[in-house]
Amino acid sequence: MRIYGCTRNVIVKMALSAEVFRRRNTRMPQLSALLLGLMLTHLASAVSKDNFKTCDQSGFCKRHRAMQPGASPYVVLMDTLKIQPTTMEVQVHNTKNNVRLLLQVTALKFNSARFKINELNPIRKRYEIPVGDALVGEPKQQDLKVLERTDASITLGFEQNKIRITGAPFRIDFISNEEPVISINSQGLFKFEHFREKSPQQPGWIEGLSSWFSNRFRPAEENQDEKPEEQANGDVVEMEIKKMAGEGGEAGEKKQDMPPKEEEEPGMWEETFKNFHDSKPYGPSSVGIDISFPGFEHVYGIPEHADSMALKTTKSGDPYRLFNLDVFEYELYNPMALYGSVPVMLAHNEKRTVGIFWHNAAETWIDISSNTADKNFLSKIADMVGGGSKELPQTDTHWISESGVVDVFIMLGPTAQDVFYQYAQLTGTTNLPPLFGISYHQCRWNYNDQDDVKSVDANFDVYDIPYDVIWLDIEHTNGKRYFTWDPAKFPNSEEMINNVASKGRKMVTIVDPHLKSDSNYGVYVEARDKGYNVKNKDGGDYDGWCWPGSSSWPDFTNPEVRKWWASKFLFEEYKGSTPSLFTWNDMNEPSVFNGPEITFHKDVKHMDGFENRDLHNMYGFYVQQATAEGQLLRSNNQERFFVLTRAFFAGSQRWGSAWTGDNMGDWSHLKVSNPMMLSLNLVGITHSGADIGGFFKNPDTELLTRWYQAGAYQPFFRAHAHVDTKRREPFVQPEENMKIIRDAIRARYSYLPFWYTLFYEGEQKGVPPMRPLWVEFPKDPNTFTMDDEYLLGSALLVKPITEPGQTGTQVYFPDMDGVWYDIDTYKAYQGGQSTYVEAPLSKIPVFQRGGTIVPRKLRIRRSSSLMVHDPFTLVVCLNKNGFANGSLYVDDYHTFNYRKGEYILRYFTFEHNELLSQLGDQFGKTATREWVEKVIIVGLKAEPKSVTLRSKGVESYLAWSFNSASGQLIIRKPGVNIATDFSIKLS
Repeated sequence: MRIYGCTRNVIVKMALSAEVFRRRNTRMPQLSALLLGLMLTHLASAVSKDNFKTCDQSGFCKRHRAMQPGASPYVVLMDTLKIQPTTMEVQVHNTKNNVRLLLQVTALKFNSARFKINELNPIRKRYEIPVGDALVGEPKQQDLKVLERTDASITLGFEQNKIRITGAPFRIDFISNEEPVISINSQGLFKFEHFREKSPQQPGWIEGLSSWFSNRFRPAEENQDEKPEEQANGDVVEMEIKKMAGEGGEAGEKKQDMPPKEEEEPGMWEETFKNFHDSKPYGPSSVGIDISFPGFEHVYGIPEHADSMALKTTKSGDPYRLFNLDVFEYELYNPMALYGSVPVMLAHNEKRTVGIFWHNAAETWIDISSNTADKNFLSKIADMVGGGSKELPQTDTHWISESGVVDVFIMLGPTAQDVFYQYAQLTGTTNLPPLFGISYHQCRWNYNDQDDVKSVDANFDVYDIPYDVIWLDIEHTNGKRYFTWDPAKFPNSEEMINNVASKGRKMVTIVDPHLKSDSNYGVYVEARDKGYNVKNKDGGDYDGWCWPGSSSWPDFTNPEVRKWWASKFLFEEYKGSTPSLFTWNDMNEPSVFNGPEITFHKDVKHMDGFENRDLHNMYGFYVQQATAEGQLLRSNNQERFFVLTRAFFAGSQRWGSAWTGDNMGDWSHLKVSNPMMLSLNLVGITHSGADIGGFFKNPDTELLTRWYQAGAYQPFFRAHAHVDTKRREPFVQPEENMKIIRDAIRARYSYLPFWYTLFYEGEQKGVPPMRPLWVEFPKDPNTFTMDDEYLLGSALLVKPITEPGQTGTQVYFPDMDGVWYDIDTYKAYQGGQSTYVEAPLSKIPVFQRGGTIVPRKLRIRRSSSLMVHDPFTLVVCLNKNGFANGSLYVDDYHTFNYRKGEYILRYFTFEHNELLSQLGDQFGKTATREWVEKVIIVGLKAEPKSVTLRSKGVESYLAWSFNSASGQLIIRKPGVNIATDFSIKLS
């Protein structure tokens, strides 16, 4: 949410904070001046890419990326093989330094597998993400059979899959239905930097750099005595590999007894970026391996990046980076890191979808190349499994993390829906949000005071614009002390919240993880005195700069600290809060204004002595988790939580919503929001959105209007703006634009039953509500890179207008045999082609798929909670065979009682001129006042002579009207309760 220097106010406030620091530290004026200088440097230059590392500036990335494809120095010691019912273990030997690793391969239920590589005997424990954090629990295993075993390889099997482990050089191939789909270390780029002690002879950074340069530029005649394994032709390496494979364990034991040979390069024990020094007390610890997708040209995922949905080759630039950072006004279409990281990648072709999950929370870089695009690498596995053309497309990826272990989950599909479910079994699904969470949210930095809130709230009613939540940014606090209120601006917060709640609405306040270092601030004092804050490398509380000035950060990696933080949301702790107040976690990458890359130093210490470099990308996850647990605690686990986060990791979907951070109010950022949302939805972060109108700048009325139209059809729908922007609430727009924006928001509310059903299905199966077209049309290659239009569920196709002055657009309608209907006019469009569609400013092109039934509520009220008892309209769009189906999910919209069976799930089918409503789940039963007000059937070939309702054994005739031009039948007031079985027969 933040900018570092666009306003004089911010600079003045930070200068004042520095002055406070100076007064508290009268003996350190130079340090105070230095900190202020660092602050102003970041304020002035935060938009520059120079503040963030490239791969060349990151020692471990540079070391791994310098490797060239070739024979791997790692070999599998087959005589160490251990087979258990679900797992295989074997040692892997590095022939260059004689270090041994342990490889574990496990078969998992739901057509998945896992392989893990760690040091066999590390001198200290390497960091692994605790089970129950990113992973919901220990993955369920299944039997693993030995299909074939030789001295050179072993082939394992489960379900319709084979896992082939080749010994020399080390390699793993995953084969599904006799087709290779994923290959590990086929390019020989595996590198595992083992923990080691730094000897006095080992150079520091400066000495290492000097040594490297002197060796790098030595005259050729001085290099004649290089050790054999360093020779360019690699003959001796190959000889060693063959020797290992032939001699078995004996040779391995001899090699292991030899003292390890350590190779030192710059940046292994310490390095510097700009003015920041990274001490690296434990030395090099990075891991990397290549993962190839034979037969696949397109890969997706690994958000967060402001880039296309289909990932691009990184051959000529930096790899994609996953490292949670505060990057305001981020650039578009490059692989720079942003606020969140989900190391999940999907690959798709016309036959299948597969995926991988790189279970590692350290800074990670991913290189991507395609032999279709680059003509660089040809598939090797195709020959191994019997033939295969060298024209076989293949995408090669190279995964590099600064620390941790190699822990990779293989999801073998074969459909996209299967992969979504397989991933959901690992990291969980998005919890069903309360209904207000998927409605419209109004936010600004900042609504000034209680009178401002009252005025904004009232104006939405004056202009008949629905909304559900109004938000307060950092200025609502008492001097940036979270869990407090500014006593002058918000003296009666409970009264303010209750006034908003009287209309069925909620409020959200921001609660950031940095704590103002102030002995009069109780939350800070408690964290300090309990030893709950993260530590610097010397063991003292880490001190950095954020909005309050000098700040500390709780160590959310510690479950005890998370429990303590959760207690702060109790009403007796968070004075002035009520059950209608919810939470926004910002700046939780974490953002540290005077830190390297505007975040923690990597040698910051967390629980059990692990460094931030080990787990950096999990910090924001833990902040959101602790906040959500606080909301659960205050309601005794009865009410659903709502927490928005900026930083996230795999599994964050279990703890709430996310947004794409500090975007800009220009057309390019509107356009990129579509692929960004699609990428997030593909990897489980489904309740996500982008700030409507852009956080920065002043969008013109056309752009703002188009952005509202797009946002109304994205999962999380919130408008937000920077403190220096003009007011841009819908009701302050010119009347024409206000009406169009109002229509877009009202359309969102009419589709809330559809959205709510999609989110329920997502919680149950892991399927995203917002989907690329290829998910539903997997055999259509035209859709594989398409990210300017998308599907909601399988029913609605959306094509936002993202160019200025545009009054029409080409829309691709998939499915050669399909038909699509404009949701406003019900005009039909033939599938399997691209068609120009008129789209004046008043219209966003949205189409319902023939063959679907979509539930809507057409009585729009001030907020969603006032609509919960209102009746439904069922929109039945027929396919060419006169068939359609759909579903509807209903509960109380805010508690967890649905998990006790208090819900309604209905299945609708229209076939042979009859609409049936049947119970979708016999376990879900509850009472509701909601009923069916109207049925709209589109695509009928002829007008019926009668329309008959049958319910509870009673038949009655219904009134209707028919439009022969559009084939549209409107059936009025069936009047049947939505929980009741019924049928409507046309005859």
